[in-house]
Amino acid sequence: MSTEEHTPAPVGRFQRTANILMAACLGVMAVSVFLNVVLRYGFGSGVAASEELSRLLFVWMVFIGATAAYPAGEHMAFTSLVGMLKDKPIPMRLMTTLIRLAVILGCGLVGWGAWQQVVVGLDSRSVVLAYPTALLPLPALLCTLSIGLMALVELIQQTPLNLGYGVDVE
Repeated sequence: MSTEEHTPAPVGRFQRTANILMAACLGVMAVSVFLNVVLRYGFGSGVAASEELSRLLFVWMVFIGATAAYPAGEHMAFTSLVGMLKDKPIPMRLMTTLIRLAVILGCGLVGWGAWQQVVVGLDSRSVVLAYPTALLPLPALLCTLSIGLMALVELIQQTPLNLGYGVDVE
């Protein structure tokens, strides 16, 4: 457990926009589900589109959050091995490069699968709301493109890993 105090990073325009979009998704989901529950149990009817809308918004909210978490350094990080290299510049640089390459590879694999699902979803529509089902895997594609691009920029600029997160470091 870390005893250091954490000073939050300054929140930029991207982070603020992502927070607003996630809050909007969560708010619409909460109102939609609450309204559906009240109508179903109180009046014996419901809004058929509530579940489909909530599912779509939840998927978008998760991937918006994942994209916003990357530049803020809020993704899960196993720093116990890398932390031992912080006083050794060359192995640390090599490990940083390896980590960034692994992130780019992972983004490429997930992005390729998401792209295939987007293409399949272009020809079909959701049952209730009739939106193109490509909207469900689209945020995964956009997320992987964004994170992959950010990791590539960090790799090119040789940005050092930030090990000073104010969270529990094991």
